Amino acid sequence: MSRRPESERSDWTDLDLLTREEAAGRLRAEISETEERLAGTGDAERALLEARLRALREAADELATP
Repeated sequence: MSRRPESERSDWTDLDLLTREEAAGRLRAEISETEERLAGTGDAERALLEARLRALREAADELATP
């Protein structure tokens, strides 16, 4: 199977494009998973998970505003 060089590939041929609704759904799922991990974590990982959760929520908020 030969692949074209990146410069010759069209973005539309990739099947990983998401709609805003699909992206928002994935973000909500990731937020839930991160909240669960945060509840059962120790101090060492807490700051990293809190920062991740903050970033996920910001991204979800941006998608919610048209």
